[in-house]
Amino acid sequence: MKNIQTFIWFNDQAEEAANLYTSTFPNSKKIGLMPGPGGKPMAVPVDLNGHQFILFNGGPQFHPTHGISFTVYCASSEEAEKIWNKLSDSANVMMPLAEYPWSKKYGWIEDKFGVSWQITTSEEKNPVTPSLLFAGNIQGKAEEAINLYTSQFPNSSINFIARYEPGEPGPEGQIKFASFTLNNQPYIAMDSGHPMDNTMTPGISFFINCETQEEVDHFWDGLSEGGHQDRCGWLQDRFGVSWQVVPIVLGQLLSDPDRTKAQNVMQAMLQMNKLIIRDLEEAAEVAV
Repeated sequence: MKNIQTFIWFNDQAEEAANLYTSTFPNSKKIGLMPGPGGKPMAVPVDLNGHQFILFNGGPQFHPTHGISFTVYCASSEEAEKIWNKLSDSANVMMPLAEYPWSKKYGWIEDKFGVSWQITTSEEKNPVTPSLLFAGNIQGKAEEAINLYTSQFPNSSINFIARYEPGEPGPEGQIKFASFTLNNQPYIAMDSGHPMDNTMTPGISFFINCETQEEVDHFWDGLSEGGHQDRCGWLQDRFGVSWQVVPIVLGQLLSDPDRTKAQNVMQAMLQMNKLIIRDLEEAAEVAV
């Protein structure tokens, strides 16, 4: 497999979000454009300081969720303040930017598109990192989820786990903070220390770029067990986290300059749950 991208569903604001994010985070850029109907792009892939996102114009069906936020590591308080100020327009402040026991400068903000960012200072240089918050009916499931994910992906490891101790605002022994790696990419997981609803939704999903049908089968079967399988390669695992298991060849077929071929592939994909490479390729050949 290649990389895992984070897929964020927008209500026709993907290009506006891409412009804001690439101008806000250092070492960031747009890395492509998927054309869509009516002159608007269907998707805008971006690299934000080392982590790749697909910003998708999907309409009002889904919305981003603070169950999955993104931690941004800043080298200084000044850098943290600069990023915070750029995200603050029409934003919802979940934790104000201030000094906390774990950071000289930290804040949690939900931007005007509903995407949540945790801004923190750090001596370590890390890419923007997805952070999963397990709450509501999945509170206490962070460790189980980490074990599942690291067992499914190559080049994966559990790097660090801190647990709630007696007297702390969280169930003793559950995960206060954990760092883990999937296919050489960093992730964070936490069990909520306070009662709150489970807010995992398809508004944010993880897009797995598969090179072979064997990889598609492996991730589809392993991640959907106990969860829910949907159309077009989408699934929700047993914790409610959404994944897209997608062969790389699909993007190549959909971008074929012969739009009849591309449309045939699209129609074939829309009929599938798990994506089958052979059937997608055969759909493209029907137009020849």
